[in-house]
Amino acid sequence: MTEQDAIRYIHSFKRFSSHPTLDRIHRLLKLLGDPQDQLQVVHVAGTNGKGSVCAMMAEALRQGGYRTGLFLSPYVLEFRERMQLDGEMIPPQELVEQVERVRPLAEQVEDLNEFELITAMGYDWFSRKGCEVVVVETGLGGRYDATNAVAKPLISVITSIGLDHTAVLGGTVEEIAQAKAGIIKPGAPVVCAPCQPDGAFAVVLEAAAKAGVPVLTPSLSAVEDPTFSLEGSRFIYDGQHLMVGMPGRFQLANAITAYTALDCLRNRCGFDRLTTQAVAGGLADARLPARMEVLGREPLVLLDGAHNPPGAKALADTLFLAGDRPITAVMGVLSDKDSAGVLEQLAPHLRRVITVTPESPRALSAHELAARAGALGLDASAAHGGQEALELATAVAAREKGAVLICGSLYLAAQMRRLFLEWEA
Repeated sequence: MTEQDAIRYIHSFKRFSSHPTLDRIHRLLKLLGDPQDQLQVVHVAGTNGKGSVCAMMAEALRQGGYRTGLFLSPYVLEFRERMQLDGEMIPPQELVEQVERVRPLAEQVEDLNEFELITAMGYDWFSRKGCEVVVVETGLGGRYDATNAVAKPLISVITSIGLDHTAVLGGTVEEIAQAKAGIIKPGAPVVCAPCQPDGAFAVVLEAAAKAGVPVLTPSLSAVEDPTFSLEGSRFIYDGQHLMVGMPGRFQLANAITAYTALDCLRNRCGFDRLTTQAVAGGLADARLPARMEVLGREPLVLLDGAHNPPGAKALADTLFLAGDRPITAVMGVLSDKDSAGVLEQLAPHLRRVITVTPESPRALSAHELAARAGALGLDASAAHGGQEALELATAVAAREKGAVLICGSLYLAAQMRRLFLEWEA
């Protein structure tokens, strides 16, 4: 079996099972010897910011000298991003070995879905590699998310909650918060990101009270002297001079959420190697693709995976980093996302939009997205493909001394990042 064979096998499983339950993942994990019970897990749920918070925490733990696993969902560039050990993706041969190890057991579990398979593979791999701690990002929701098979996490982290996946999780922030708060368990303190919608925060507080655990919430008002650039943001928090290496004003909330969670691990969970230097290094050095990523400078080309209205608002609030450059957006979205909400957040900051159909069976067509953008008064046109969109946008940006923003979907981000880097090479 090759790496591509292994990935094809994983993708052969359906995306969703017939009904939400943890029974299937528990059955598979039991066949594997319940590896999740051998791990110390930091469990992270939320609508936006999960990946950034996970990356910062994992990097700080690594710099503190801990053998650190990181489980991310979804991947952006390649599948192996999902499982990382000390900052390195699972090697291709080990991915193949994991599939071959789990495959005969997975076939014994009826109605198993793709994410349940991946999660079981991840927990098994981290256990076999002897991880001292694993930072785990939920896939969808929390309560019935396959990652929630872990019974006793060290801490539970809830990042920003907003409207996304409403067809599965519910149409209000309270319903979505109920799903996210499903990761809260007795014995595990909760760290909740600042500036949550009131209804969502109330749900988190209630779930924590039922579990008998404290809720630790960092304060954005306690952030002092923030300065922002395309290289990241510098600020003072808790008396510490800190930097977050991923640009964007929204990363401040993620950074202080990660900082608070790391402080909790040090002071409540015995992770005494999480020194001030390790924590600061984790915030400064963590990187993820498609999080306000600078792909090019002449012209300025920015890449962001924001794909729901809260994420688009955070992105819009960060576009001041482009200065007074007129912005041409290359945008593609999935049909099950709130494209109108995304467009409404970004429209005031854009000169024009060139639409693309992302490489996904769930993609909204470029022509339909252009029509929706045009209805909002934007200068919008549909490209035949990513290469054409990129050529048009960069030519316009070079002529106008402007900037290009690629956004709307992580699928599009992966597609366009690959095209851009090949083009630049």
